[in-house]
Amino acid sequence: FLAMHYTSCIDYSFDSVIHIMRDVNYGWLLRYLHANGASFFFICLYMHIGRGLYYGLYMNLHTWNVGVLLYILVMLTGFVGYVLPWGQMSFWGATVITNLVSVMPYIGETLVYWIWGGFSVDNATLSRFFCFHFLFPFIILGLVVLHFLFLHEGGSSNPLGLNSDLDKIPFHHYHSYKDLLGFFIMLFMLVELSLLFPNMLGDAENFIPANPLVTPIHIKPEWYF
Repeated sequence: FLAMHYTSCIDYSFDSVIHIMRDVNYGWLLRYLHANGASFFFICLYMHIGRGLYYGLYMNLHTWNVGVLLYILVMLTGFVGYVLPWGQMSFWGATVITNLVSVMPYIGETLVYWIWGGFSVDNATLSRFFCFHFLFPFIILGLVVLHFLFLHEGGSSNPLGLNSDLDKIPFHHYHSYKDLLGFFIMLFMLVELSLLFPNMLGDAENFIPANPLVTPIHIKPEWYF
């Protein structure tokens, strides 16, 4: 829905976000849910990773490796999405992070030019990031299915570390109801944050249109990076 009103052009992207916020019916709510939802997604993701480390899930290499790929793709999705509003922090964050690729030996400079679509972060970069922000979730969805397949093949972990089928319980309804309860609690917190403190997790610099001639004093990524 947001993509219907967003324009991936450096001259109009910032204004298109303002248009979504002010002119589109409930556009402000959808945008805040989308932006803050990314933070809540990462909260759940980091809790999942912490649980996996605590229970030693890394012993199941196939499931763990797919999970690592998922984490990298989710990070990339969050990064390219953060660039789309084309505020000051969006532009300079994209400039700093993409320049890190240039330190790779042999292919770094060529790769960063390909990412930019030119010799600097510009209109082609924004268009490519907009496409990536659409494509990555579909790849993530496929990897999630693969993650579940490997998980069901080896079985989920448990706090007791039991390998026998004797004490195992079915996922539904013992765990599915707990997952639903957790989902609704997180959804309630997300809606509360989006309605009461929508900009708490944002950066003040990103309320200023991108200006390549003015560098912010502190260039920092979102908290989940």
